[in-house]
Amino acid sequence: MTDTESIARGKRVFEIEAQAVADLGKKLGAEFSEAVDLCMKITGKVVVTGMGKSGLIGQKIAATMASTGTPAFFLHPAEGLHGDLGIVGRDDLVVALSNSGETSELLSILPSLKRLGVPIIAITGKNDSTLGRVADVVLNVGVAQEACPLNLAPTASTTAALAMGDALAVALLEAKGFGEEDFALSHPGGSLGRRLLMRVSDGMHTGADIPRVSPDTPMRDAIMEITKKRLGITTVVDADGQLLGVLSDGDLRRQLESGTSFLDKTAGEVMSAGGKRIAHDALAAEAVTLMERHQITSLVVVDDGRMVGIVHLHDLLKLGLG
Repeated sequence: MTDTESIARGKRVFEIEAQAVADLGKKLGAEFSEAVDLCMKITGKVVVTGMGKSGLIGQKIAATMASTGTPAFFLHPAEGLHGDLGIVGRDDLVVALSNSGETSELLSILPSLKRLGVPIIAITGKNDSTLGRVADVVLNVGVAQEACPLNLAPTASTTAALAMGDALAVALLEAKGFGEEDFALSHPGGSLGRRLLMRVSDGMHTGADIPRVSPDTPMRDAIMEITKKRLGITTVVDADGQLLGVLSDGDLRRQLESGTSFLDKTAGEVMSAGGKRIAHDALAAEAVTLMERHQITSLVVVDDGRMVGIVHLHDLLKLGLG
């Protein structure tokens, strides 16, 4: 096979599988709403099951549901025949995948599931199959052809089944009002979890690490404080510790560019009054956005108007918030 032929074959696979998914949308009907309603009504978990390639797709569907607000797990039907079926409870629901609807291992556990009285949603290519007839709701994922040139290896059919599972998971996500913070709670180790769960107080410098000078501090000493604390900034506070303003590397550069002498001045004369600040309980991601918007690298952190820390952009980026 030449390079041109290989590329053409790859493109043909994409075309066939894309068409298979597009066809699902055209024929999706009331049965999909019924499936969503069944999943919403149960008080237990969604049990996804399937053999072979359908089983692999089922594992992904179960994982997607579990991470988007629908408690779910995968049950291997062959293992179910040897004891694992005991994990299915009467309050659960089963999503069974089989393109033919005649997979022997899957059909073997159906009588037990029916005796339990659990609802069954079939994702199959044949409504009139044994699985289709037993199921409470059938989501048809039949395809015109497989991407396999022999029309044998599950390719377009597994893609269609996966897309149907994703559609069901997303519909449930929206029906349950599952939001970004809910997603973050189930993905605490991911970048979204870090963005949505970490607060400014989790990454700020506190106590003796906060650079601070009084308004009458000579500029030479103020510059030494900026250098010593290595945050590119020093706060300027009054005798009661109340924030008056900030003095940053940027302020020093602007003084140099103006050509005026400032080393004989005090911190209070050169500082930027007020200074950019953020609440200690704000999301760390908000601090990153604020610093990027104002092109600064440090923010004063306040709690009910009282300065409690300094947060630096580089510290937040190291924590994976960039």
